[in-house]
Amino acid sequence: MARTQTTSISLGFQAPEFSLPDPKSGKKLSLSDIKGTKGTLVIFMCNHCPFVVHVIDELVRLGNNYLNSGINIVAINSNDVENYPDDSPEKMKQLSKEKQIPFPYLFDESQEVAKAYDAVCTPDFSVFDAAMKCIYRGQLDGSRPGNDVSVDGRDIRMVFEAILAGEEVVKNQIPSLGCNIKWKQ
Repeated sequence: MARTQTTSISLGFQAPEFSLPDPKSGKKLSLSDIKGTKGTLVIFMCNHCPFVVHVIDELVRLGNNYLNSGINIVAINSNDVENYPDDSPEKMKQLSKEKQIPFPYLFDESQEVAKAYDAVCTPDFSVFDAAMKCIYRGQLDGSRPGNDVSVDGRDIRMVFEAILAGEEVVKNQIPSLGCNIKWKQ
């Protein structure tokens, strides 16, 4: 596992449109289908990464806590499933049901969506405003496997609360840290 940080890109970038299959529902979903009226969190994640496994329950809580707030969440798996079969669409469907993930968990087989979002790690978080401009690109919270910091989603929750209150989002953003996306050869 290569520890990789979210790449720093200028805030304000427009969320690239996509249409990807949702293994749980069997449907293809687009960003315009999923986006929230007030904001949207796009998470690049996978099933097997220890960093994702460490925070998955908080991601589910976050999704449930903000379900009807106008802030929507979508997760995308862009890993090479040929070399990492634990991240296959069937296993994604299984994880979604097992953890009762309340948001779509889509499969980016071509890896083009990850490239369009300049995603490099799992988990990788970007929050977009109602106009789909990026206002946050950073960590969920300060917890990492083995560092004894509680997983509480503090950083993303502060962003969501700022959006809902009509306030400016903090500019000091700490990059997320996780496993590198498993790129195809």
